[in-house]
Amino acid sequence: MQQGPRPNFNNSNNRGRNPNFRREQQQEHRTNRMIRVPEVRLVGENIEVGVYRTEEALRMAEEQGLDLVEISPNAAPPVCRIIDYNKFLYEKKKKEKEMKAKAHKSEVKEIRFTPNTDDHDFDFKAKHAEKFLKDGNKVKTYVQFKGRAIMFKERGELILLKFAERLAEVGALEGMPTMEGKRMIAIFAPKSAKKAAGGPKEPKEERAPREPRPEPRPAPESKPE
Repeated sequence: MQQGPRPNFNNSNNRGRNPNFRREQQQEHRTNRMIRVPEVRLVGENIEVGVYRTEEALRMAEEQGLDLVEISPNAAPPVCRIIDYNKFLYEKKKKEKEMKAKAHKSEVKEIRFTPNTDDHDFDFKAKHAEKFLKDGNKVKTYVQFKGRAIMFKERGELILLKFAERLAEVGALEGMPTMEGKRMIAIFAPKSAKKAAGGPKEPKEERAPREPRPEPRPAPESKPE
């Protein structure tokens, strides 16, 4: 069977395609000649904020040796800035990285006791819990009962309430200890830094009451001569 001619994909089929198409897809913002709207709104430093013809905005950017960058494409007209695009991207990524580093993902840390936990172990675990709460994490504490130790529930409750008293400055007990199986559980939430750092406010100084001002005396009436 005779086959027809194979299509040539390297000739006329690629004519008329935008040479910057791939670059536009890769860039986060349209810049310079990629901006094809008739006019843009310029904002930023070293320019008079307002609406300009795109060609004029491009000329202004070229004169300053900078780029025309579209930062709000959905506005009418699109908002642009005249900046160094590479520097703009660097600062943007740096800011995003700093914000990501500051964002803290809260976790739930677990601390285990037994009905026979001694004072040394109690203090050691309390210091860990204080650190967890100061870092913004919740703390789930529980007393594990094994075998006949389940008879000493009151002892477990006393340990957890004592723990709550110890953590009062940095953590708040979300509810009274509850039994789940063979565990007595209490959960602590971190107090805000503002509340933890701020103590009771000093009472304001009482001001002495002001003396009432004397009422103005009426001016004497002038007698007719």
